[in-house]
Amino acid sequence: MSIAATSRPPMGDSPHRARAKETIWRLAALAFGHPSKDFFAAVASGQFHGAFSAAWADATGAPWPKMPVSRDYRAFEAGYISAFLHGRSGKPAAALLAGDHDHILAGLTRPVFMLNIAAFYKHFGLRAATDDEGKNDEPDHLASMLELMAVLCHLEARALANGQDASGYRRAQRDFLCRYLGQTLETVAGLLRRGPVETLDPTIAALVQDIHAWAEAQINELEVRVGPFRDPEAPKTNAVPAEPAVQNLWG
Repeated sequence: MSIAATSRPPMGDSPHRARAKETIWRLAALAFGHPSKDFFAAVASGQFHGAFSAAWADATGAPWPKMPVSRDYRAFEAGYISAFLHGRSGKPAAALLAGDHDHILAGLTRPVFMLNIAAFYKHFGLRAATDDEGKNDEPDHLASMLELMAVLCHLEARALANGQDASGYRRAQRDFLCRYLGQTLETVAGLLRRGPVETLDPTIAALVQDIHAWAEAQINELEVRVGPFRDPEAPKTNAVPAEPAVQNLWG
C-alpha cells in the first residue's frame, strides 16, 4: 500500500488544512527568494523537505517527493541565477517578475500593472518586505506574491478557528491566483519545461512545476467554494454600467 493511500487530507473547511496551505505558500516564497546560505543548509539537511512535505501531505493526502540537492551553496546559487536572473546572453530562462512577461501585462503599462498588484497588498494592510540590500521587494516578484497567498490562508485559518465566515479571504485567494499569481507560475513552469536549466537545483526545479499544479488545483477548489472568477477589467457584454474600479472585492 502506498503512503498516499494511508493518509487523507483534513476537511477543506478545517483551520488545520488552511494552515497547511499557508505553510506551502510560505515555504515556496522562501524557496523563490534569492537563496541564502541558511536556506541552502535547510535544503541540504532535509529540513526544508521535511517541513514542506508535511504540509503538502496535510493539504493533499500525499507526501512531497524528495529530490537530490546541489553539491554546495555556490552551485545552488549559480543555478538560481542562471534560471531566474542572468542566464544565457544575460537573460533569465524564466524571469520571476510577473511584469517582465508581456502577456501577463495584457496591454497595461508596468506602473499601472504594479499599482493593481499593490492594491491587493494595501487592502490587507501589507507592505513590501525589505531584502538584504535594504531595497523593497517588488510586489510582482513571485516570492512576494506567494507570501501574500500565505497571509490570505493565515487569515482564512483564523476565521475558521473562530467560527467566522472565511469566504472573503477565499475570494481574495481566487482573485489573486486568477489575475496574477497563477499566470506567473504557469509562465515560469512552462518556460522551464521547454528549456530546462541543468544547473538549477532539483528541489527548486520540482517545486516550480508542483506549485504551478497546486495553484491550478486551488483555483478549481476556490471557484467551487466561492464562485467562478470574473475579471472586473474584462469587456462588458451588456449595457449595464461598469462598477467603479476601486471597490472591496472580497467583503
